[in-house]
Amino acid sequence: MDAQLRQRLETLIGSSPVFVFMKGTKLMPQCGFSNNVVQILHALGVPFETFDVLSDMEIRQGIKDFSEWPTIPQVYVNGEFLGGSDILIEMYNSGELREKLAIALAS
Repeated sequence: MDAQLRQRLETLIGSSPVFVFMKGTKLMPQCGFSNNVVQILHALGVPFETFDVLSDMEIRQGIKDFSEWPTIPQVYVNGEFLGGSDILIEMYNSGELREKLAIALAS
């Protein structure tokens, strides 16, 4: 990955404590997995920002390389890769996600 793309990704990730690379926008998700993530974060009342990977193919592939995770959506909390839809659902159901986000947003 070239330095310019890495810098773009790091800037996006750092722009919000909770950042989601997804298909579509938080107002109009373009796939079920992205919608799951948006619904979970809304249910928890967590502020978050998103980037629509369908709008930029370089970012779409670059974020997969950056995280070494092959699928979208991807959720970052305080710059740390948390996971995708399945992981968020699991963490939400166990209560772990609410706790992790509360700690992250308090710091």
